[in-house]
Amino acid sequence: MRYRKFGKLDWNASALGFGAMRLPIKGADDAKIDEAKAIHMIRYAIDHGVNYVDTAYPYHKGYSEVLVGKALKNGYREKVRVATKMPTWLVNSQRDMNKFLRIQLRRLQVDQIDFYLLHGLGKKVWPKLKRLGVFDWAERKIQQGKIGYLGFSFHDEYPLFKKIVDSYDWTFCQIQYNYVDRDYQAGRRGLKYAASKALPIIVMEPIAGGNLAATPPKAVQAIWNQADIHSKPAKLALQWVWNHPEVSVVLSGMSTLEQVKENLHTANTSIPNSLTQKELKIFDRVAKKYNETGLLGCTGCRYCMPCPQGVDIPKILSLYNEYLAKGRDNEIKRKYWEQITPENRANLCIRCRRCEKLCTQHLPIGEILSRVSWIFDQNQ
Repeated sequence: MRYRKFGKLDWNASALGFGAMRLPIKGADDAKIDEAKAIHMIRYAIDHGVNYVDTAYPYHKGYSEVLVGKALKNGYREKVRVATKMPTWLVNSQRDMNKFLRIQLRRLQVDQIDFYLLHGLGKKVWPKLKRLGVFDWAERKIQQGKIGYLGFSFHDEYPLFKKIVDSYDWTFCQIQYNYVDRDYQAGRRGLKYAASKALPIIVMEPIAGGNLAATPPKAVQAIWNQADIHSKPAKLALQWVWNHPEVSVVLSGMSTLEQVKENLHTANTSIPNSLTQKELKIFDRVAKKYNETGLLGCTGCRYCMPCPQGVDIPKILSLYNEYLAKGRDNEIKRKYWEQITPENRANLCIRCRRCEKLCTQHLPIGEILSRVSWIFDQNQ
């Protein structure tokens, strides 16, 4: 494992961090984590050098924190720094902040959370948190030893990101960044600005919620082939992010032990500034071609769920992405009819917009579902 300086702290973080948002599950219920597999995966990663484990209050409907707590028993807690996040959208008072922190400490079975993030800062929750005195609250918790360091994750536009960075003496921040979304949300400007403030940067969604790990569209694969680059798509995406010296940790939400092993192997070659200018130009061409195919920005975070009408939004958007990536292949229509039951299909959407208010990517989900329904549901 390779390690990187973590800002001003006297600690080096593993280049690869374990993101506990996409753990293996039993059946279709996101809350039913396959504990034996998940614990083995996390411990395997730690045994091979990973020392940063990331979770959050809502992941796996609250059970991710519980699982991480179990995985860190038997001496594993001492080998890692644990990060979790305040559910900012649920907070309306400092009493709420206290309540959620107590719950999280209990779930994780720890006395202190090493890195505590204000989750998903954006224009809706940021003013509220400031009004509630979140910084005074956090400093008290740091003094009490309940929190080690304060940071934030971000889902909005660059001007707000800059304002948030300048508002407090943060220890670290977390942004979404990959070679297709390099100018989305905080983007590369945010990356550079945070680095100029000596902030360690944690990168989430380095493979765009799995979209950049899938078999590329033919037009994209042709570019890789012409350049004589034949690595797996996920490895290429991770290496592009690790090429940035500003990045301290790249989080990967791994669902299988095979993914853990592959990412560990890739992390061993995660050297900053190792890509040549020729290689970087190839990534530019691939990103442009991906954007031309209409690749959706859905990361599969499932914050949009449950849908009041029963629509399986993440699965449908994933299939629609696959449909676009494969040149509108009718085989994906058949997969839709097989995998999405009539009770969960896109045509049930009533455009209530609840999901759009919760979407961290600010996708026009109602419009997308209408398009999907016209393509898939009406042609069965």
